[in-house]
Amino acid sequence: SKEATNKIEQEIRFVKAGISGEENIAFELKHSHMPMYILHDLYLEDGELSAQIDYLIVTKKLTFIIECKNLVGNIEINSKGDFIRTMNINGRNIKEGIYSPITQNVRHLELIKLLRGKRKTNVISKALFDKFFYDNYKTLVVLANPKTVLNDKYAKKEVKEQVIRADQLINYIKSANAASKIAAWSLSDMEDISKSFLDMHLEKERDYTKKFSSLIDKEGTTDIAKEKKE
Repeated sequence: SKEATNKIEQEIRFVKAGISGEENIAFELKHSHMPMYILHDLYLEDGELSAQIDYLIVTKKLTFIIECKNLVGNIEINSKGDFIRTMNINGRNIKEGIYSPITQNVRHLELIKLLRGKRKTNVISKALFDKFFYDNYKTLVVLANPKTVLNDKYAKKEVKEQVIRADQLINYIKSANAASKIAAWSLSDMEDISKSFLDMHLEKERDYTKKFSSLIDKEGTTDIAKEKKE
């Protein structure tokens, strides 16, 4: 049907935009000239809780959980922390609220705390992990579309600090590491942390046939395949 075709075409555009945005971030990270481990498209799960993490970056001091947003239009963050997108459609500015990527990233962070904490069998190491977790792990929303204008004039300081453009990413990571008072990890430590996340990673399939099953006639289902996350 026309409705199904439009929905699928929109999904394709979103997927392509997401890939483009993540490639922009990958470019910045690869040219950082600093030691780091980069984990891309990490999928974690614990019972009914799950998190699809665009990038997890392990550096000498801090681990960054990055949510990539390749949004069309300009973004305003108001004093309440609401994200409002403005798009120009046929000469008209259309405003719409979008789900806060900061809230989304906080859920990712809490699941990481839960999963990593379960691996701490020693009482002392578990206590230290809990005490310093939020010093070691930082969430960050990166706007990957270079054409997006970010207006955070009225946003609270703690919100401003979590939303940046892709071209600011490396400077942000370097500044955050320089400001951190915790002891630096060795390269071996960084590798061990990265491997522990890879051990928790689960392969995730996107079943587009199931997603659009209510819209598609039986004759049309053969053109939609399962996409496996690499």
